[in-house]
Amino acid sequence: MAMWGGRFTEATLAEFRDFNDSLSFDYQLALQDIAASRAWAAGLLQAGIINQQEAQQLDTGLADLAVAIEADPKLPLQTQEEDIHSWVEAQLTAKLGAVAKKLHTGRSRNDLVATDLRLWTRLNAGYVRQALLSVLRALLVFAERAGSDVMPGFTHLQRAQPVLVAHWALAYVEMFKRDLSRLDDAVARLDVCPLGCGALAGTGVAMDRHTLAQRLGFAQAAANSLDAVSDRDYVVELSAAASLCMTHLSRLSEDVIFFCSGEAAFFKLGDAISSGSSLMPQKKNPDVFELLRGKTGRVLGHLVAILHVLKGLPLAYNKDMQEDKQGFFDLMATWQQSLLVLATVLPHLAVNTEQCRRAAELGYSNATDLADYLVAKGVPFRDAHELSGALVLKASAAKVALEALPLTEMQQVSPLITDDVYAALTIEAGLAKRAAYGGTAPVQVLQQLKLAQQWFDTVSH
Repeated sequence: MAMWGGRFTEATLAEFRDFNDSLSFDYQLALQDIAASRAWAAGLLQAGIINQQEAQQLDTGLADLAVAIEADPKLPLQTQEEDIHSWVEAQLTAKLGAVAKKLHTGRSRNDLVATDLRLWTRLNAGYVRQALLSVLRALLVFAERAGSDVMPGFTHLQRAQPVLVAHWALAYVEMFKRDLSRLDDAVARLDVCPLGCGALAGTGVAMDRHTLAQRLGFAQAAANSLDAVSDRDYVVELSAAASLCMTHLSRLSEDVIFFCSGEAAFFKLGDAISSGSSLMPQKKNPDVFELLRGKTGRVLGHLVAILHVLKGLPLAYNKDMQEDKQGFFDLMATWQQSLLVLATVLPHLAVNTEQCRRAAELGYSNATDLADYLVAKGVPFRDAHELSGALVLKASAAKVALEALPLTEMQQVSPLITDDVYAALTIEAGLAKRAAYGGTAPVQVLQQLKLAQQWFDTVSH
């Protein structure tokens, strides 16, 4: 009989059971359900609902059940129970008899599942955090390894100005640092215990909920029972954090896909992270980065789904909330796996130093440096911008680089230009000028790399 079957006289329709039951996915909450039940049993003892012997029987039975689950996480799927809560109770009843039936005194599956899911989320958010730190570590190593390598920077996917490859890598470090901050913030807000809030109005047992929260490692007990049993903000927050983090991961993947293409050839894919073609033997495909880019859409879809589930729900618990788990379980697993894969493949990505430099020298990317040179000669920037553009036209018509124009032709555009212009138009000079905080000058990038490494050492311990 179902946990709620007392007031029913007819058997449950099989089709309804198939549609209603959740054990097929919420079995993943088994260890969390057992942990919450052990804490609840201790609370029942403290409240005088059960005696010491009964409390010991329940705790031992639950501990044994946890051992069985750790040995076989899919053990609950061998039964026909409605959900993980029913399974735990049925297993205890089979082992302990009547005392097991006292465990559910004063609680509801509403506050129990809310507690289980928070415990599961806190645990898995920790796994994601470690994976995110692995990505940050790999990016910092990549940036350090890139050293003084230079590449073209882009706006509108057009060559804009030269940047250090390390500067590119550190841009993603900044993104993932924000992702780590969002993850930590979301975990701090979920650190609230709903257990003891009952179905919606609170428990009828004289339960010390603050001690109960402490037993489960929560920072505090939920202050409002109506909110506690129906709150899934933490699911939305972490889904949103995952979506933004995966978006950053997807943008990085898109960069790498382009940089590894034959048209760019800035980066080289190691054989260990490449795929080939079943038809074209010359192909070396960046499948891993394409998959990372593709999985982002999957994660974004889960965020939209949970928002749609919640948007029209009245207080308090509604069965719609059963739909909070499958997508969220997949989202957290996909997020963690994607980060771990990225951290694993980044060391197999090499910079094609010579090609990167050649590309950085093309496309008149030093035109801004020429404008800056004229500004230093006293020309207003708007006029300097126009004069530099005129020289780009000359160079383009002659099919030569800007720095290859003869001085006499440059002076036809501006007599202020002297032979020191050629030193100003080198890549090294252009990079060195961008030494303001956050710029791509080698001295600034080295400083930012050191600061990022110091920050990493702090947050990873």
